[in-house]
Amino acid sequence: MDGRVLVVAGSDSGGGAGIQADIKAVTALNGFAMTAITALTAQNTQGVHGIYPVDTDFVAQQMRVVLADLGADCIKTGMLHSTEVIEVVAEVLTDAAAGVPLVADPVMVAKGGAKLLDDSAHAALLALLLPRATILTPNAPEAAALTGLDVEDEAGQHRAGEALLKLGVGAALIKGGHVPGAEVVDLLVTPEGTVRFADSRIDSANTHGTGCTLASATAAGIAQGLGLVEAVARARRYVRAAILSAPGYGHGHGPLNHAVTFDPARIEA
Repeated sequence: MDGRVLVVAGSDSGGGAGIQADIKAVTALNGFAMTAITALTAQNTQGVHGIYPVDTDFVAQQMRVVLADLGADCIKTGMLHSTEVIEVVAEVLTDAAAGVPLVADPVMVAKGGAKLLDDSAHAALLALLLPRATILTPNAPEAAALTGLDVEDEAGQHRAGEALLKLGVGAALIKGGHVPGAEVVDLLVTPEGTVRFADSRIDSANTHGTGCTLASATAAGIAQGLGLVEAVARARRYVRAAILSAPGYGHGHGPLNHAVTFDPARIEA
């Protein structure tokens, strides 16, 4: 195994998103996943049916004991549902993980529509987490919510990415799955310029956890020493292969096949 990734996020009891997807993605790409769980959810392919927050002191303890003993080559954050959780995570990142790259997935709304970030936590996310992020990975609605801009086409994606850079993020991957069109276009906006990734849209109901999976796969690449463009490119190929080989479980938004890279045709950087 190569590359230690500490994931700070919520648990998905259905196994398609959250901590479960994060562990599967990092492992499939030959990284080593560690976790600090911020909340438990009662969740399946049809939606989030309940959320049970983890005490913030225990969130911090999970992070600190892992960092003190095993260390991390990259940290990935997902569901940080409240101001208090964001504050404690930011404190630990500053105290115990200075210099460790951070992939921040601003999980705000679940695939089925359930709100996963308190309205009051937006300011904390902007002030405390975004400036710490090596790369932020919002989808179009999340980018719009964070910037106040319309993100309904590729030009809007680019404007949102530029706005996020001004807010302090190191780079922004503005995902285009929610943007209409025959292609799915993701824009990696960096201070050095913008890299455009595009693929034909896959007509599939099995897309639960794609955001978590892409962010964790990117974190695995960074932990393994890949550059940002290479890490994102490999992560996108992995997610696409996982969608195409999805098992078709559940009656709603189905999970991906996170084990796709155990096939002999491994996805390489």
